[in-house]
Amino acid sequence: MKKTLAAVAILAAMLPAAAQAEGSLNLICAADVAVCELLKNRFEKDSSIGVNMVRLSSGETYAKIRAEAANPKTDIWWAGTGDPHLQAAQEGLTLEYKSPLLDQLQDWAKRQAEQSGYRTVGVYAGALGWGYNSDLLAQKKLKAPGCWADLADPSFKGEIQMANPNSSGTAYTALASLVQIMGEDKAFEYLTKLNANVSQYTKSGSAPVKAAARGETTVGIVFMHDAVTMTAEGFPVKTVAPCEGTGYEIGSMSIIKGARNLDNAKKFYDWALKPEIQSLMKDAKSFQIPSNKNAELPPQAPRFEDIKLIDYDFKKFGEPVTRKALLERWDREIGANAN
Repeated sequence: MKKTLAAVAILAAMLPAAAQAEGSLNLICAADVAVCELLKNRFEKDSSIGVNMVRLSSGETYAKIRAEAANPKTDIWWAGTGDPHLQAAQEGLTLEYKSPLLDQLQDWAKRQAEQSGYRTVGVYAGALGWGYNSDLLAQKKLKAPGCWADLADPSFKGEIQMANPNSSGTAYTALASLVQIMGEDKAFEYLTKLNANVSQYTKSGSAPVKAAARGETTVGIVFMHDAVTMTAEGFPVKTVAPCEGTGYEIGSMSIIKGARNLDNAKKFYDWALKPEIQSLMKDAKSFQIPSNKNAELPPQAPRFEDIKLIDYDFKKFGEPVTRKALLERWDREIGANAN
């Protein structure tokens, strides 16, 4: 028996480093499943670290991390809108970490890190808008919506889907953007009118435009890059940047405080900021703007310079008090009266 154990030990020592197990990583990915799978598979290949990956929306991820704060089961949270990442940072749920690649990042990604006390960092950016099914629009003889105001027109009754801001970072960005564009009371007046036209509030932020692509609804309020993805997959989806202006997301990444596999979480964090890794996103038909300045910008990606962007206040709308108040008001005035 002793000889057998000794032989096994010698054999293990002779194996090349890459062939030996390098431990594991518990990852929550809050992006589209195709991107999540691409990252998981590539990181396992590059690092020999086994990845236990769960795909959740941003709001669901924040709720899970908060609920498990005393006994964290997640090591790292990749993607999803920055607001819940900032909220988690303020509540001490995530860990301070400065990557050696920080200097390679776009200014907006570095600001995200600075605002959070280096408890989160930007990995991509994307503007809010919508996608509509041009075939359905023509069949129903609807006017192409170019502005937020157009979506509240009675002609779009039952023709729109958007996500629920309690579960979806996309929808929370929409809520916060409208408040910043119109003022809070006017924004909720608008959302009340829009509610009459919304057939469904989905859990996932990208689901509405996927429904539009399939012909299940005419318009999906989403991040513009999600609408571009549907077009790239061959669906008759047109992407719109609202004429009044719009907000944007900084998709972020955070290491969870109390991570069981902290060293591997840091390895993933640095790896995910590399330009060659961020350049892979287009292979999963993901067309956000990458945070590393040296990463390849997909030609289909909506350019910020072509969009009327508001000066989105990430700090304020990522604060727990602001977020809680807006979501509670949405539940009272919109969610309670949803179709």
